[in-house]
Amino acid sequence: MLKRLVFLTALWVSACVTVNIYFPAAAVERAADQIVKETWGGPQDPAKAPPKPQSHLSYSPKRLAALSFIGEAQAQEADINVSNPAIRALKDSIRNRSSAIKPFMDRGNIGIALDGLLAIRSPDGLNLKERAETKQLVDAENRDRENLYGEIAKANNISRDSIPRIKAIFARSWLDQAQSGWWIQDPQGVWRRK
Repeated sequence: MLKRLVFLTALWVSACVTVNIYFPAAAVERAADQIVKETWGGPQDPAKAPPKPQSHLSYSPKRLAALSFIGEAQAQEADINVSNPAIRALKDSIRNRSSAIKPFMDRGNIGIALDGLLAIRSPDGLNLKERAETKQLVDAENRDRENLYGEIAKANNISRDSIPRIKAIFARSWLDQAQSGWWIQDPQGVWRRK
């Protein structure tokens, strides 16, 4: 009887175990910020950049060594792979296309939607050839961004179910690093100048 009770208890406990799949949100945020900065250059107005915090605390060499070891160990655990050949090719494609897209963003024809993808916001002032060009640019850019998110998930063994989370993190970076004067969507879906 006791063996049966122990067995049933063990079975019940094992049935209650849940699998916790780790999603490296902080690492994806750092990667998103870096990739957006690498490919699009980030905000152009350095006067609006927040000042870098400076510490006036002094540390002994031993304490600095200990802190750097801890920080290095944490960084190694939290970093993700964003530098395989497929990811590098997508980043290069996005970077190379950005110079063709930016004039249309400066004019307000293309904006950054809430999901971080580009959208043709207004065709005003575009001739027929430019309308076709903006559509091709936006389609190619959005395809590369979507593929980038999938490749990041694949390179880091992140479940495909988590790609929407990666996309949402990148969307914040695209919107946050948009240049002043570009059109972005707010959380209500309304277009406004940044």
